[in-house]
Amino acid sequence: MDQLTLLFALLLGAVVIVPLGERLSLPPPVLMTLFGAGLALLPFVPNVEIPPEYILPLVLPPLLYSAVQRTSWREFAANLRPIVLLAVALVFVTTAAVAAVAHAVVPGLPLAGAVALGALVAPPDPVAATAVAGKLGLPRRMVSILEGEGLFNDVTAITLYHVTIAAAVSGTFSVTVASAELVLSAAVAVAVGIVLGWATARMLPLLGDATLGTGLTLLVPFASYSIAEELLGSGVLAVLVTALFLTERATDADDVIGRLTGQSFWAVVETLVTGVAFGLIGLEVHGVVVSAGGQWHTLLPAAGLVLATVILVRLLWLAPAVWLVRRLKRGGDRGEEIPIGWRETVVMWWAGMRGVASVALALAVPLTVDSGADFPARDAIVFVAFAVVLGTLVLQGLTLPWLVGRLDIGSDGTTERAQERALAIRVATACRTRVRELEAEGRISGEAAERMTHRAHEMAWWIAPELADEERREQITERLDRARELHSLRGELLSAARHAVVDARNEPGMTPEVADRVLRWLDQGSLWHRREE
Repeated sequence: MDQLTLLFALLLGAVVIVPLGERLSLPPPVLMTLFGAGLALLPFVPNVEIPPEYILPLVLPPLLYSAVQRTSWREFAANLRPIVLLAVALVFVTTAAVAAVAHAVVPGLPLAGAVALGALVAPPDPVAATAVAGKLGLPRRMVSILEGEGLFNDVTAITLYHVTIAAAVSGTFSVTVASAELVLSAAVAVAVGIVLGWATARMLPLLGDATLGTGLTLLVPFASYSIAEELLGSGVLAVLVTALFLTERATDADDVIGRLTGQSFWAVVETLVTGVAFGLIGLEVHGVVVSAGGQWHTLLPAAGLVLATVILVRLLWLAPAVWLVRRLKRGGDRGEEIPIGWRETVVMWWAGMRGVASVALALAVPLTVDSGADFPARDAIVFVAFAVVLGTLVLQGLTLPWLVGRLDIGSDGTTERAQERALAIRVATACRTRVRELEAEGRISGEAAERMTHRAHEMAWWIAPELADEERREQITERLDRARELHSLRGELLSAARHAVVDARNEPGMTPEVADRVLRWLDQGSLWHRREE
């Protein structure tokens, strides 16, 4: 088996693992890691030959961009305090705790190497957290914090990692220089993210095609990451800023085809890239154990202590952090979402799984220092890092569904229904306003305006039936049943039409391009309102 065949095997595994994970109620990233580890044990499977410095630039940009599409800048801003406490403060605390423990228990590990190890295992993985939260139906307030933490903690951890690695390689360290580098990295990333986001938002309408626009959004995360890194900025932060800018400024409410195309495309990208990334984690395990040689039996207890430190520090930090945010919220409600009660706090604690970023940073530890000597205890750093990643993914990832069910935590339907009612009212208000404008312009008669106003109310009732009185709710239910029946019958007609076009496409004398165009009209439901192209 060559490298290309191995890549195809991981892609196929990613597609198969998703329905398997749903059936077993287990996170797909965890199953893909186990799948990769199983592949690595087969004698005909080669060692992975991907340069470590390519892993983050190839994997993180699309995954981060895709994750941001499910949220918004306002949601991040509303949860700023809990996210800062987890994505910034907790990263520094975890780094310090892991560094102290690793320096004491890992043979030959200098303090700078211990700090680098702490930085690379400190951030929970945003992909694993999002996948777990989405599949388990956790309350939105918990999902918001987990996503925010997972997206922004990589910024802190990766920057801290680069500073400590530079100190270990050069043998010198300056707090002033390190602080200046952190500030410069963030400033450059924000500037690159805003500029690229602005440029992309201007380009998308000019393309005038959903396919081209989706292709541009695929290139933008990689460009944002690469440009920021080239300018000594944080590539991760640049991608986040670009994605947040575009979600706020480049959304066209009437671009239905573009929105559906983009959502489908990014769902596929996220599935495949996530599968490959976590499959690579499993594949690398065999090589890491081999590299450790005869040290693995002495490194394993040390790795266990580091793993316990990572898990325990999160608990010890999370409990007072939740209390602090709750106290601050009482002083002035900013709309922050925080865990309610000890059960949600426990789930937040147990959801701190490590993943792609930790593995990529571990593999990217330099082989030598400036003096030409070997990087001290590099194999030990990589071994311990992989042990922590596997330990959190397998131990926490496989048991988190059980824990959520045991603690009886589910989505907050009350909040979602209240938001649906609020949106229904806004929909009806906007429609009524537009009807009055059309009537004032003389484009519709008073009778038509009355019918359209009634239609606006029906739209609101369909979104939130409880807004209507009991008699109207019964009428809406009957109309919805009739609408579903008509939709089913229309689907039968469209299915017959599509089969006829597909059959005709393969007949002699039929131009495939014409058949494809008609099929596209049918798929878009616009055949009845055909316009000359």
